Amino acid sequence: MKRLFVLLWALLSVLAATPSWADVDRAVLIGLSASVLKIEALRVQGGFSLGSGVVVAPERIITNCHITRDALKVNVLRGGVRWVAEAQRSDIDHDLCLLRVPGLQARAVALGRSDQLKPGQAVRALGYTGGLGLQNSPGEVLALHRFDGSHVIRSSNWFNSGASGGGLFDDEQRLVGILTFRLRGGEAHYFAAPAEWLVPLLETPGEVGYTDVAPERSQQVAFWQRPFVDQPRFLRAALLQRDDQWRELESLAVEWAREDAGDPEPWYLMGVALARMDRLPEAQRALDCSLAAGSAAGVSGAGLALPKSMDRLPESALARAPCVIGATSSRTP
Repeated sequence: MKRLFVLLWALLSVLAATPSWADVDRAVLIGLSASVLKIEALRVQGGFSLGSGVVVAPERIITNCHITRDALKVNVLRGGVRWVAEAQRSDIDHDLCLLRVPGLQARAVALGRSDQLKPGQAVRALGYTGGLGLQNSPGEVLALHRFDGSHVIRSSNWFNSGASGGGLFDDEQRLVGILTFRLRGGEAHYFAAPAEWLVPLLETPGEVGYTDVAPERSQQVAFWQRPFVDQPRFLRAALLQRDDQWRELESLAVEWAREDAGDPEPWYLMGVALARMDRLPEAQRALDCSLAAGSAAGVSGAGLALPKSMDRLPESALARAPCVIGATSSRTP
């Protein structure tokens, strides 16, 4: 097996086995499910937006702002019980809205951290996919994308409309992410906002920042809803991969690595793009650089179909030259 396959295997390596969700007591899972509720937003345009929410403090439930954005009224439902959200505290850029729900009878979940996750680690998604019953979707972490001081989580947990605002939980039943969006077309990509982004919403004292539930008047949208050129690089890269735009992906990765050579993700993406264009020695070098930058921190090559020509790759040139892209260079080192 050639060196490149060894490198890709290293990029996909995970932590030593931890207790799996298959070993979790059923009663524990049932108890966790009781803290994930359905969200029903009466829209100003008519009709309802359906989503999910997770109880994160007494009478407080987190959900996505894109569910409540046009809402005249927001209900929280569990079984035949219905509560009304009186106010919300919003972080529109991260698509997180904290609802204040007087009388809500549900236990708050424990919060985890995305920076403690590793690619390949088992996670479980809970949300009301389709707006119907609670969907319990097992999966694993595929990638951790550095963004705004934390890591947006990409996982294999399938979810659909209605599950947005639901929870992504680790093996210790801690909330590590809020199910937020997916990219359609080609291989599905499922993304969750990191639990760390909830902290400012929860720690703001008293009633500061709460507003009545009402349609959002600003034109601000979440990071993933922005026009392509304004989206985070990891999202632009995912779209370019989906559309097989390898030259454009290489250019994006080069620019990214030039600005942050210590991030393993642009080097990995560069390797993917170069391999797809059959520039195999350069792909080898880029993957070496990704490993050198610490790729196990959050890069996954899941779903990459490698060109057959990769068996022609030479042995690794790791450490022959520093992983640096010149200020005027548009090609890999």
